Amino acid sequence: MKTIKLILMTLLFGLFLLQGASLYAQDPMKASPNVYKKVLLENDKTRVMEVEFKPGMAVAWHSHPNHVIYALTSGKIEITEKGKTATTMEIKAGTAIYMPAVTHMGKNVGITTIKLIVTEMKPMMQKKMNSMMPAAKKK
Repeated sequence: MKTIKLILMTLLFGLFLLQGASLYAQDPMKASPNVYKKVLLENDKTRVMEVEFKPGMAVAWHSHPNHVIYALTSGKIEITEKGKTATTMEIKAGTAIYMPAVTHMGKNVGITTIKLIVTEMKPMMQKKMNSMMPAAKKK
């Protein structure tokens, strides 16, 4: 009886570890090197990446801390956030978009190659910026 209980506990623990690993999406540079082309800058405050989505290309599940996207070219992209339905965005060249921390996947559903610059704010920088913001006024 003890042996069966030990085996069941070991299997349950193994399943827990396996499930836990799948809950955390990968770094975008590792998850989709076919789209996330290179790191342009990385330091203790930010990471800046060059992104190039050819039509039909998809990005695997990955995560970002708070980040800003700057569109070098226009295009149409489908984004699916964890636990939500997919949404389609028209991106216009020359626009910047702020995105809060997210786990998502994406696909170029348009007919043009989309080129982006993605700038992630590292957690220590986010804490520093939050502490510099004035406290919200109470009503």
